[in-house]
Amino acid sequence: MENNIHYGPLRFLIGTWESKGLTGQNQAPDGDRQTENTLFKQRMIFEPIGDVSNHEQVLYVLRYHTKAWEEGDDENKPFHEEVGYFIWDKMNGQVLKSFIVPRGISVNAGGDAGPDAVEFKVSAELGSLTYGIASNQFLNEEFQTVRYDAKFEMIDEDTFKYDENSQIKIKGQTKVFDHTEKNTLYRVQK
Repeated sequence: MENNIHYGPLRFLIGTWESKGLTGQNQAPDGDRQTENTLFKQRMIFEPIGDVSNHEQVLYVLRYHTKAWEEGDDENKPFHEEVGYFIWDKMNGQVLKSFIVPRGISVNAGGDAGPDAVEFKVSAELGSLTYGIASNQFLNEEFQTVRYDAKFEMIDEDTFKYDENSQIKIKGQTKVFDHTEKNTLYRVQK
């Protein structure tokens, strides 16, 4: 892949990735707003789109898409989907994950990373002017996401893992709910 040196710590993500079966772990609120733990399979695609300029700022961008299926799900109807961008800001040593979920939530998360890093973390907080979270009215009132944290780690050239936590204030509950997701994925195409 030409120019992938500019993708810094995102370089290892370029390509198509899949889990080996139902290895993903998801902890989410169930229909009664209690804890539900499920296993899932997943496919992630990271496509380099080159550099994007904000005047003197130059960013290196990967287009990102993921789908996840629980056991028995129809391949055409995943239980979870995200689209967005992973961005390397070389000048400021920052990684960004900017994404939307088709439930009416968008997240712009960021964190520090070196150009040769094999792992990085991104975070966002409700109310932040830079790395923040926005939700539709229903989610804001009933399931308000107050923080998002994610860690991505390269295991080897063809394996990476991630671990995410979306902290949610559920209406009527005093304790913040940790909606967690993690998986290990394997490269199926460069």
